[in-house]
Amino acid sequence: MRRSVRSGDDLVAALLAPTEPDVAGELVLLSAPPSTDSGRIDAAVERLALVPTMVLATPDCPLSAPGVAPLADAEIAEAGEQLDIELATARSPLAAAALAVVLRGAESRPIAEGLQLESAVFAALQGGLEHLAWRADRRVRARASSPTPRLRMERRDGVLSVTLQRPGRRNAHDRAQRDELAEALAIVAADPGLHLELRGDGASFCSGGDLDEFGTAPDPASAHLVRLERSIAVRLLRLRHRTTVWDAGPCAGSGWSWRRAGRVIAHPDATFVLPELGLGLIPGACGTVSLVRRMGRHRTAWLATTGRTIDAATARRWGLVDEIELF
Repeated sequence: MRRSVRSGDDLVAALLAPTEPDVAGELVLLSAPPSTDSGRIDAAVERLALVPTMVLATPDCPLSAPGVAPLADAEIAEAGEQLDIELATARSPLAAAALAVVLRGAESRPIAEGLQLESAVFAALQGGLEHLAWRADRRVRARASSPTPRLRMERRDGVLSVTLQRPGRRNAHDRAQRDELAEALAIVAADPGLHLELRGDGASFCSGGDLDEFGTAPDPASAHLVRLERSIAVRLLRLRHRTTVWDAGPCAGSGWSWRRAGRVIAHPDATFVLPELGLGLIPGACGTVSLVRRMGRHRTAWLATTGRTIDAATARRWGLVDEIELF
C-alpha cells in the first residue's frame, strides 16, 4: 500500500467523488477530523465499505474526535506502530485491504454471515500471490500420520475437561485435533447439564494452526466448504454459556481466536498475537467475528496489522479475557 496523509474532509470528498475513489490502494493517515456534516460522513462511510484501503486514526486525529471512528480502520499512538503497519501493508497489501473491508461492519454483522465472509475471503487469499510467496519461502517438514490422540478427556461432576495434548508442537491446531474436538463438543451439546472446560498440555494452550498443513487442501474452494461444515468456533459459540477456557503461554492466531466464546481465564504469563497478515492471510477460525465482539474492530485491526504481542493484562483490559488467575 502507498502511504498518504489526508484530512478527514479530504477523505470524505475523495470517497464521495463521482469517479472511483483515488484512495483505493492507499494507507491513509488522518491529519485532522472531518468538519463536514454527519450526512456526508455517513455517505462516505457507506462508500468506504467496499474500498480496498486502510485508514488510520493518529495522535493528531484520534478515534475519540467527532466523525473519526466510522472512517478509521485502526488507531496508532506512536511512530513505531505506524512503521509496523506500513511494513505489514507493504508486504501484504492485498491481505491488508481485505482485512479492512471484512472488519468494516463486522460489529453489526450476524455471526453466520460473518463466518461465511471471513472464510470466503480467507479462501481467496489462500490462492493469492502473497500467501503463495510465503509458502514458497517456507520449508515444510515431512508429515507422517500419527495415531497419537490430540485430546485428553475426563468427565467428572458435570464437567467435561478437554485438554489439547500435542505439547511438542505447542498444541498446534491440525485436522486431527479439529475432528477430535468436534466429537468432544458433540458430547457436551448432547447433554444440557454438562459444562465444558478447555485447557492445553504444556507451556502453551495452542500456538495456532499447524503451518505444515497450510496449502495442503485440494483447493481453496474445498477448504472454504470444509471450514464452514466443521467449524469448531461455531460449535463453541453454541455452547458459550457453559464453556470455560484456560489460556496460558504464547497463544497465536487461530490458537486462541476461536476460543473467545464463553468464560475465558488467562494465566499471567499468557500472550496473544495475530500473525496471519505476514502469511498473506486474514485471521480465520472466527477471528474476524469473535475478536471484534470482544474488543471492537479497531483494536482487532491494530493487533492484526502491527503483528504485536499483547500480555494478559492488556488482553483483560481490552475484554479478550474475563479473568487472570494462576493455575
